[in-house]
Amino acid sequence: MDKTTTFQPGLNGVIAAETKLSYLDVEAEEIVIRGYDLIELAEKRQYIDLIQLLLKGRLPDGAEQQELEETLKLEAPLSDSLVQLLAKLPKDTHPMDALRTGISALAGYDKNLGERKNLEQTILRLLAKIPVITAGSYHLLQEKSILEPDPDLSYSANFLYMLTGRVPDEQEASIFDQSLMVYSEHEMPNSTFTARVIASTNSDLYGALTGAVASLKGNLHGGANEAVMHMLLEGRSVEGFRQLLLEKLARKEKVMGFGHRVYMRKMDPRASLMKEALRKLAAVKNREDLLECCEAGEELMKEEKGLYPNLDYYAAPVYYLLGIPIDLYTPIFFSARTLGICAHVAEQYTDNKLFRPRVHYTGPRGLHP
Repeated sequence: MDKTTTFQPGLNGVIAAETKLSYLDVEAEEIVIRGYDLIELAEKRQYIDLIQLLLKGRLPDGAEQQELEETLKLEAPLSDSLVQLLAKLPKDTHPMDALRTGISALAGYDKNLGERKNLEQTILRLLAKIPVITAGSYHLLQEKSILEPDPDLSYSANFLYMLTGRVPDEQEASIFDQSLMVYSEHEMPNSTFTARVIASTNSDLYGALTGAVASLKGNLHGGANEAVMHMLLEGRSVEGFRQLLLEKLARKEKVMGFGHRVYMRKMDPRASLMKEALRKLAAVKNREDLLECCEAGEELMKEEKGLYPNLDYYAAPVYYLLGIPIDLYTPIFFSARTLGICAHVAEQYTDNKLFRPRVHYTGPRGLHP
């Protein structure tokens, strides 16, 4: 093969699929979701509206939104046997591994496994149950009781309640809902690509999502939001945080929360939205010091490395002020992204072509035994 024309490390810049779902227009600083600007959607609509938009191509009206909420509430509870399975996991199990186990186990409860005619129903079932698995498995690992879904709460408010054990106020629920929206879909990151590759073999949706969880667990994809919060807590103050970042740069360590494979020269627009969310929460909770640390780090990294914050940088302190345990930040990322991944899998099924790339061989030739 001609390396100069066919080899791109990490498939950087390679177009791997056609999609009608989303597009990252870096120059226009717009994340396009089915023709809409994701940031505008996050400001004016709700996560539940994205479900119909991504699966059916149009936003729901009030009646459709209410029907969708009711469907998700009915599908949310976990079977006793699945809860018992999660309770038997070793207590030092990583929360992403517990989530992966729960999703994989759900396949055994699907009587129509692999039947495409029921795909939308399967997707809604997963969207209903994955937040329960995310929160419930974590509490079980902490040797606490699982919190049952509260049917009186909206989808996002209920998710936050199950994570924290506290019914959120209106502002908290709205900000958490926005965070789910901006994590929901982002074109073709590694986990989405993984799911589409698995789906291209005609494997089922549960298998595609299980592979996607494993992909997102890696710290070069997911996990950055957790690392950011640990840095902020270690830095403790504006000066302490600046010094911590400078020391990391001097050791040539990767500073999580900055830079993006797509957003090279501008700030991730999703980060800008979460920065404003942090400003609101910090004012209410008297934690302006946390916002000041983040802003100081943002300025330092821009000056020292020409790098800008990505979504994880400002989502982390938002989740912290919402009272969410740090170990759950990445599982929440996946729970939100489940929608986008499922939409990609459905699209892959519709016009499938098995992924089978080639390699650029650099090993020896002509050897004989």
